[in-house]
Amino acid sequence: MQNKVILVNSKDQKIGLMHKLEAHVRGVLHRAFSVLIFNKKGELLIQQRALNKYHTPGLWSNTCCSHQMDGETNIEAGKRRLYEEMGFEVELFNFDSFIYNAFFENGLIEHEFDHVLVGRFQGNPSINKNEVNDYKWITLDKLQKEINTVPENYTIWFRIIFKKYKLSLKKWMSQ
Repeated sequence: MQNKVILVNSKDQKIGLMHKLEAHVRGVLHRAFSVLIFNKKGELLIQQRALNKYHTPGLWSNTCCSHQMDGETNIEAGKRRLYEEMGFEVELFNFDSFIYNAFFENGLIEHEFDHVLVGRFQGNPSINKNEVNDYKWITLDKLQKEINTVPENYTIWFRIIFKKYKLSLKKWMSQ
């Protein structure tokens, strides 16, 4: 498992490396990615984070997410982590990126330049139980209802992605 994240400025230019936990304690801006995988029915594959995660354990989130390793492209990182967490490989595409800053009850801070990656997959994943507690395929409309009803069941970055990109993701899915 990697233990360093890539520190970046607001233009996503690398400015250094830092131990992952230290970056989350200090709230330093670093590079990350979030993968969203859709099937032919237009459903999104979401995961419930493992109960042993150091933050947001047990919350529902996008298909997978993590941090790029030094020298790794966003696509390479997304493919690596998708296979590690969900047990399958697909072609991924850069969709967009955004910066967010979130504080957690345990004192950790997510301050990430998050690259959103998308792809398509048919079938069911073979989840890594050390990383993923559960998964489900869900329509964006049903997901919207769930997020509106119980937002605390979803990770903050996933709620941001969903709110910011729901309409453009629907367009991407229909291509």
